[in-house]
Amino acid sequence: MVRLNQTSNPRTSVVLSAGADWRTRAAGQRRGSGAEFPMPRRPAARLKALQQCLGVIRTAINTKHWAQARHGLSRARALVNALPADLTAKEREQLSVLRKRFEARGTTAAKKSAAKKKTAPKPAAKKAAPKKKTAPGKAASRPAPDLGDRLINRAALGYGPAGDA
Repeated sequence: MVRLNQTSNPRTSVVLSAGADWRTRAAGQRRGSGAEFPMPRRPAARLKALQQCLGVIRTAINTKHWAQARHGLSRARALVNALPADLTAKEREQLSVLRKRFEARGTTAAKKSAAKKKTAPKPAAKKAAPKKKTAPGKAASRPAPDLGDRLINRAALGYGPAGDA
């Protein structure tokens, strides 16, 4: 249900009151870039906020939350630009590494490195019930079903003279 709000403005503004309308409203809104946040006043607080932001970006990239990583990268850029370069040498280096990892998120090289990380041996955890093992290279194959001596009448289907299937 959409209700028009009457104000002194000659143009009417729409007040959204039903759940079905939120989809179109959200499509019209701009996404926050991360740079428009309250900036801490003191340099020490800015440096601490930058270090926290780098941790958030690292976690977001590791968990593949790309929108959160993008937001954090723009916030970190704003913080780095607000601080002197001699204070943030280590943080700038970390930020460039994270930016490269973010840019390489869909490439085959990134996928290969993720696959290598997955194949690395994991620390031994509690053992569950032993599973039935199969020999390597031998997958449990299903026998092909026996269809019998079925013949398809190709002439009846319009494929030419009748013959062997």
